[in-house]
Amino acid sequence: MIDWDRVAELRGEIGEDDFAEVIGMFLDEVEDKIRALRSNPDPATIEGDMHFIKSSALNIGFADLARVCYAGERAAAAGQSVDLAPVFATYDASRAAFMADAP
Repeated sequence: MIDWDRVAELRGEIGEDDFAEVIGMFLDEVEDKIRALRSNPDPATIEGDMHFIKSSALNIGFADLARVCYAGERAAAAGQSVDLAPVFATYDASRAAFMADAP
């Protein structure tokens, strides 16, 4: 679910103080996007929304979330509808796992 090697790599690259700030920014930005998708998903922006969440997730080590969003991004690019329930469930589970196990 969480790529802990990526988390350790990021922490090493930016340092402990900046790491906490980056994690906070990630959670705030992605939570805002998830909240908007839960309340009022816009089919015209789903592909971009999935790309944004995927990219953010990869940077921070949320590997499963990135995979789910990649699938959604590809589906949207192909003109297919995107089931957002797996995105929401994976985000919630990834966030919980990260918060529980983050060093």
